[in-house]
Amino acid sequence: MSTPEPLTLVLVGPMGAGKTSIGRRVAKKLGVGFTDTDRRIIAEHGPIPEIFAAHGEEHFRTLESAAVAAALETGGVISLGGGAVASEQTRDLIRRRPVVFLTVSPESVAARISGGGRPLLAGEDDPLTRWRQIFEQRRGWYEEVADATFDTSRRPMQRIAEEIAAWRRQHA
Repeated sequence: MSTPEPLTLVLVGPMGAGKTSIGRRVAKKLGVGFTDTDRRIIAEHGPIPEIFAAHGEEHFRTLESAAVAAALETGGVISLGGGAVASEQTRDLIRRRPVVFLTVSPESVAARISGGGRPLLAGEDDPLTRWRQIFEQRRGWYEEVADATFDTSRRPMQRIAEEIAAWRRQHA
């Protein structure tokens, strides 16, 4: 007799869409654990900007794929870093699970991304301009893996979390 797979929900979307904030709330509503793959990487390998600086983005994506695979084994609500979908290996891993794409408008994300700690937004360019470019590069991948899309631009995080939890229960 095989053991049933744990209830799993994967959240994808651009930087600043609220994957961690909403993910924690959804996990609580569903009564399951929560994993932020970026935080898992930081705990095991150190700060993400340092990983990028020392080893490059490709190495980081390899670490990220491993973190996603480990999180999927555990189950629960899993928040992926904004660029995780850039890896075909990661997209293949999450395709077999329910995936929610959290989207956000550039106007709403501006204040959310102002804090720093996001290596792909560092540099000379305006962070919001860079964010738009990155989002447009990745949008097709988010849409490719998503089973549902929720906009986090202007509604309370709690309400969005309730809707996502209800959606997940319907797709159990």
